[in-house]
Amino acid sequence: MTTIPAEYGLVLASVLFMLGLISLLIRRNIVFMLISVEIMLNAAGLAFIVAGAKWSQPDGQVMFLFILTMAAAEVSVGLALILQIYHQLKTLNSDEASKMKG
Repeated sequence: MTTIPAEYGLVLASVLFMLGLISLLIRRNIVFMLISVEIMLNAAGLAFIVAGAKWSQPDGQVMFLFILTMAAAEVSVGLALILQIYHQLKTLNSDEASKMKG
């Protein structure tokens, strides 16, 4: 059985992270921005998994479980905020939401 070098996994994680970051900076739709953050969190989790596999330690998998837990909490709070913004503004454009003043 052949193994894939750790560098390939880290390159994939960095490419996914950069795609998520670029998408976060370019998009104006709040839902797509939330998806971009999820892509970035999954890329960080992949990097932890690859690093843990390289050194034969379960620490990467444990960190990935923490990242999944944090991502689930982020999605639930984020979707609740998105629903409130849409209910008040009737749009999901982040430029319109930034005009809201308390």
